[in-house]
Amino acid sequence: MNMIVTKALVRFSLAGAVALGLGVSANALTTEEILNYKGADRDKILTEGAKKEGQIIFYSAMIVNQALRPVAEGFMKKYPFLKATYWRGDSEDIAAKLTAEIRANNLVADVVEGTGVGEMVIQSGLVQPYYTPVINEFPEKYRDPRNLWTPTRLSYFGVAYNTRLVKPEDAPKTYEDLLDPKWQGKLSWRIGSASGTPLFITNVRMSMGEDKARDYFDKLAKQKIVNFGSGSARTLVDRVMAGEYPLALNIFAHHPLISKAKGAPVNTALLDPVPTTAATMVIPKGVKRPHAAMLLVDYILSVEGQKVLAQAEYFPARLDVPPLDTIAGVVPRNAKVQENFVGSEDLNKYTESSEAIFQEKFR
Repeated sequence: MNMIVTKALVRFSLAGAVALGLGVSANALTTEEILNYKGADRDKILTEGAKKEGQIIFYSAMIVNQALRPVAEGFMKKYPFLKATYWRGDSEDIAAKLTAEIRANNLVADVVEGTGVGEMVIQSGLVQPYYTPVINEFPEKYRDPRNLWTPTRLSYFGVAYNTRLVKPEDAPKTYEDLLDPKWQGKLSWRIGSASGTPLFITNVRMSMGEDKARDYFDKLAKQKIVNFGSGSARTLVDRVMAGEYPLALNIFAHHPLISKAKGAPVNTALLDPVPTTAATMVIPKGVKRPHAAMLLVDYILSVEGQKVLAQAEYFPARLDVPPLDTIAGVVPRNAKVQENFVGSEDLNKYTESSEAIFQEKFR
């Protein structure tokens, strides 16, 4: 038997062992096999391999002191043989940095996380599938059938309103309420971000259907919504608190609640259905430390890791880890309203055309 055939048979046997969940040596596995290993000795394989790798580099959009540092510290406490290093950036910056690294054949990141960054790099073909048994503990709607991403934290979107200018009983409760003439010139929304106007438009299209949505946008355009294009999503909420705008559409629903708890004149109203997105984790193609990468994925998705995110005032993607009481009221199941989860495939499918509707109707 020649050498080429022998090597092919060895690789075929290893692939079969991985598929069947049989124990194999960590040194015998390819990166792809490590990322998708399902054997009963998975933890042993990952731990042994990670000890040799010695470190993990994590790119994330999470706030450093609030979440990134506690995640890294908790992870290193569990795996003291690994040094966890992180780089924090906005999702657009993370996608640009990752793209540049891969094109230069100089990949640094092992795991990448953020709201929207997964969609950007998946669309560019920069990630590879991976398997973690922990994902089976998450609701099916938050799982990717392609195994290209896993959800870390959820974002719910609603209406921020100034409680000195708008009484709670007068705050809009449905999308049709936004068409009331009393709100003309008093509504605002954030432009320049996929989680702003495109997500609002996409949610309406998905929930109403294209024909009804088109008619709705024609009516909504007459409300002369203020296009807010400076600063972050939080900046627009601050402007509502200051009374500059009575209401802001499609803001992160928990931001007003955090300020309200500190005495600010602001609150959140939820429109049914509530658009929901997930920050996601992806593994870049060419990852250099696949064992450590999978240990970090497992940790962040575990109850322990999700509790760290909950303490950081995020919404865990696990239903068995509740958010802080101060923000729990905007979770759709708690508020008794429907949730419309807009996953990465929907974002990729709708965002460009939703942006075109915005340009046509609201510019």
